[in-house]
Amino acid sequence: MKNMRKKELAENEYYHVYNRGTEKRKIFLDDSDYLRFYVSMHLLRYDRIDLMDRWRDYCKSKLNANLDAFRRSNLRKEKRLVEFVSYCLNPNHYHFQLKQIAKKGIEKFMQKLGTSYTMYFNKKYDRNGVLFQGKFKSTHIGSTGLLLRLCVYINCNSEVHGIARAASYQWCSFPEYLGKKKRDLCTKSVIMDNFNSRKDFSYFSKENLIDIKQRKDEEKKKIFFE
Repeated sequence: MKNMRKKELAENEYYHVYNRGTEKRKIFLDDSDYLRFYVSMHLLRYDRIDLMDRWRDYCKSKLNANLDAFRRSNLRKEKRLVEFVSYCLNPNHYHFQLKQIAKKGIEKFMQKLGTSYTMYFNKKYDRNGVLFQGKFKSTHIGSTGLLLRLCVYINCNSEVHGIARAASYQWCSFPEYLGKKKRDLCTKSVIMDNFNSRKDFSYFSKENLIDIKQRKDEEKKKIFFE
């Protein structure tokens, strides 16, 4: 029997992309790990391959290195592989909502991100071997309704798992959507154009978060009693 080839991800389509640490281990042990991964998300979404090296050189040459200033001076003409819609980084796993811009953009971005962060993590913590549980997983987002609900699920994933309140969690995009943090990693218009205001989006998020938590609790009870 021939192996079935996995369907190639398409340009200008949206995907839920996620992965976790091998054996469910933690992949972020302190804030500097989260920050390193976050910077990689910013820089490795571009097609150019040497941006992390250029960022390290920039940090060595500047007393107060600023990511936004670096991007303004280095990335204006660079082509993107992907666009972020939402994200959440949890201690042992992460979720992204991505739009693929270039051919095989998500695959290229995720390969660069995984390799770069694993090398950093292994060097810092004096370990060897894989860090993530195989290749990243992805599911196609085929409707606006699903796009909106997944944005809530990913934005608020730290709260879904009882890690931290999403509205004040530093390593997710929800504060960015609420206007509490001025970050420009995410392309928010595809979501916010469906709402009259941030207040409406916040209400939509709260209502859907309640439903997500209830469903999660029901699944846990079902597994427990089976």
